Amino acid sequence: MSRLTTHVLDTARGCPASGLAIDLFRFTAGNGDRQTLIVSAKTNGDGRCDEPLLDGDAFQRGRYQLKFKVAEYLRRSGDDLPDIPFLDDVVINFGVEDPAQHYHVPLLLSAYGYSTYRGS
Repeated sequence: MSRLTTHVLDTARGCPASGLAIDLFRFTAGNGDRQTLIVSAKTNGDGRCDEPLLDGDAFQRGRYQLKFKVAEYLRRSGDDLPDIPFLDDVVINFGVEDPAQHYHVPLLLSAYGYSTYRGS
């Protein structure tokens, strides 16, 4: 059960966000809370990653950041975004207190807004 997953839904289109690039970083204490890239992934046709972003021993207690590259996805999906989009990357910083649990971080997305929560 120990794993980190995500799911991205395009709420403007009413469908999963397919092909959206995601980077996962871990914050390392000291040196100004340096970030280390852990994994890069893309969502599949269901808006999910084919594998958990982290699982098993790789999933550790600590602070993480998910970076969703939403402008790239929205342009490819046909949105006519300005040169400087309102949302370029959506960045979610979150903590994992108990890595024995399943942490699911969904993203509900449109060109001008988003929401997230800890899912199941």
